[in-house]
Amino acid sequence: MIQARDLTISYDNEVVLNKVAFNINPGDLVFISGKSGSGKSSLLKAIYGALKITDGSLLVNNVEMGKFQKGKIKKLRRSIGVIFQDYQLVEDWSIEKNIAMPLMIGSFNKKVIDTQVNNLLNHIKLAHKAHRLPNELSGGEQQRVGVARALAHSPNLILADEPTGNLDEYSADMVMSLFKSINELGKTVIIVTHKMPQNMNVNFKHFYIEDRGINEVF
Repeated sequence: MIQARDLTISYDNEVVLNKVAFNINPGDLVFISGKSGSGKSSLLKAIYGALKITDGSLLVNNVEMGKFQKGKIKKLRRSIGVIFQDYQLVEDWSIEKNIAMPLMIGSFNKKVIDTQVNNLLNHIKLAHKAHRLPNELSGGEQQRVGVARALAHSPNLILADEPTGNLDEYSADMVMSLFKSINELGKTVIIVTHKMPQNMNVNFKHFYIEDRGINEVF
């Protein structure tokens, strides 16, 4: 799924990760933590091709990110769903249309889109608010919409960048429960967080970034 060897990543001309190595296997649930500015988000951006690696090797779904071929990166992104801290929903679209966005971009037919969106709305327990606008939802509900949108095109890899950073404890727990259920479906889930969740009651990997290195916490 993901393999890093002697991987170096820079952000704003500053090295944030230096010659690191790690493996993430299909079906893993992974948390990446570390202090602010340690390189957590930069690593996530490198995994989905939003940040070019500086040196070394980063293999994601059999695509070598160091070679950064535009066509391959575009194809890779079809197998990845990304969730952001600030939701990044289209404010004047209903939540059902926000969820449908990746399928609309992929030119899926209306029947497929409607079926997938309805299934996801039920999964995140927001079917009763399908026609609401994002600003009519709480922060936790908006993030659940963000999770559903990331799942719409059935990716095998889910990346979440501080997905609970703006949420209260109750909403954060609900979102983390969603990630757990997604992982139980066999999808690989990688979550960048400044605060490790408690009582996940599930097997997971924990990588901690510090001093430009990355270590697995056991």
